[in-house]
Amino acid sequence: MMRKIGLFVFLIACSFVLVACNQGNHSEEGSEDEKARKLRMASWSQPITEQINLLAEEKSYFKDQQIELEFIPGAGGGDAIKNIASGKADIAFTDPGSLFAALDKGEKLVVLYDIYPQNVFNIVSLQANQLTKPQDLKGKTIGVYSLSSGTRQNLLVMLHHAGLSEEDVTIVETGVLNFAPLMQGRVDATAATDTGLATGIAKGLEDVNVMEVKDHFNYSSDLFVVTEDTYEQKKEEILAFLEGYRKSVKWMMDQPEEAAALAVKYAIDGKDEAHNLAIIELRNASALPSTGDDKQLGVIDLPNLQEAADLYFELGLIEHKLDLTTIVPSEFIAKK
Repeated sequence: MMRKIGLFVFLIACSFVLVACNQGNHSEEGSEDEKARKLRMASWSQPITEQINLLAEEKSYFKDQQIELEFIPGAGGGDAIKNIASGKADIAFTDPGSLFAALDKGEKLVVLYDIYPQNVFNIVSLQANQLTKPQDLKGKTIGVYSLSSGTRQNLLVMLHHAGLSEEDVTIVETGVLNFAPLMQGRVDATAATDTGLATGIAKGLEDVNVMEVKDHFNYSSDLFVVTEDTYEQKKEEILAFLEGYRKSVKWMMDQPEEAAALAVKYAIDGKDEAHNLAIIELRNASALPSTGDDKQLGVIDLPNLQEAADLYFELGLIEHKLDLTTIVPSEFIAKK
């Protein structure tokens, strides 16, 4: 009888030990979960190949920084800004034009990181049209994605540097598939991006002349932007995100073939691995810093960005002259 009682007591003691161990494990798991800080990044686009470093779950660059990243798709840089202004996202992946427009309307924003310091816009024409320099565009019909898009804004920048204005050309909206009107002769030239041109060439576009905006005025194509409130409340998380992002960009630069293969799984435009690689190599080149002694990824050339804002005001794209010195913290500015 005593032996049975002793065995019963022993079994009860073991059960308490097991429960305690399980509780300890749950506590450790919970503490790990608590370490992960969630950030929502609003993109200007759907998940596309050039953003594979933000999409590939196999890579742990953000998790290593204890950041749980949510990718929020959008339809343009203005959409990304609206998402952070409304509180639906923490960080906006947006373009300078959308940034300037939001600041022009009184939004309180902070610029953190220059995603693509190299301008990626261009003007494309068929060689048969013999348009080889911006001055040749005078009197021509030029296609843009939309009248509110970066293609129109950058077209105006190029015209300005050629001594021309919007009145000297006819601008028409052709949508994102704007190479079809060019090939059909409905426009003399079309404004596009380097990746858009690469896609057009892959689909049969050939014998073209390309004028790149960066050859006339090289300024940023995309930036990471947050609201002032978010920057004050989540600065630690934001800095961790930026560190993870830099590492993810370096991975994409060092392993473009791996990135191209992963884009097949994650990107809506990533079905062709060879084409993915071409897109990734273009974006790797555009991510290279254009200024700063240390050439650190993402540093902001404030004088250059200010020059762009001044030009947008001069072109009538915004109503007020902007002072960007108040929206870029010194720690993110390129050191001369």
